[in-house]
Amino acid sequence: MIQAATAPVAIGLFYIYIRDKYEKEPWQMLLWGLLFGVYATFVIYGVGLWVESKFPLTDLPFAAAFLQAALVEESVKMLFLLALLARNPHYNEPFDAIVYAVFISLGFAWIENIVYVTHPLWGGIGTALARAVLSVPGHGLFGVQMGYWLAEAKFAERKSGWFLSFLVPYLYHGWYNYLLLAEIPAADVFLALLMGLLVTASLRHMAELLKKSPFRPTGEKMSQK
Repeated sequence: MIQAATAPVAIGLFYIYIRDKYEKEPWQMLLWGLLFGVYATFVIYGVGLWVESKFPLTDLPFAAAFLQAALVEESVKMLFLLALLARNPHYNEPFDAIVYAVFISLGFAWIENIVYVTHPLWGGIGTALARAVLSVPGHGLFGVQMGYWLAEAKFAERKSGWFLSFLVPYLYHGWYNYLLLAEIPAADVFLALLMGLLVTASLRHMAELLKKSPFRPTGEKMSQK
């Protein structure tokens, strides 16, 4: 089951690695990104337990989704990402922010996935398949959004990017969790629409930042995918 939990994470890491086509990050820095995500898991778990003890929201799906899950997870991942990017000499093109954000997000998703798929009650191959389709890609795509807006803040000098780098993935994550938790009509339809919007926006953002790379050969035609 550990292999089943690891496979979608490995695919996501490989995908974002090959998308970084102009100046790839050193493997040592990518490893640090993954390890930052792994360590963030334990910080998130500790903070989450504290929040749950102070604000028990089990019967309030909206509050639980946005406060106990999305707020804690995206805040901690954001702090770890900022720490990794600070004084990082390899952070020298916009797409790098997406790479590091995704590696941290998938490092977190990896440990979380192992916990879920190996759990004696919740785990199993069905859980592994469901999380491979939704949860792991979701975390990676939240990372794309975080990285995109951080890159806009640094390289395009869009001051709003600092705020949006947290707000955008937080809102996507909160609505994602709420649609999974809430027993509302057509929740599956709304979740599919949300994921479709997230995928579309993320592909567009990745293409946009690649286009802005200072290492991109002059005159090269860009795909939108």
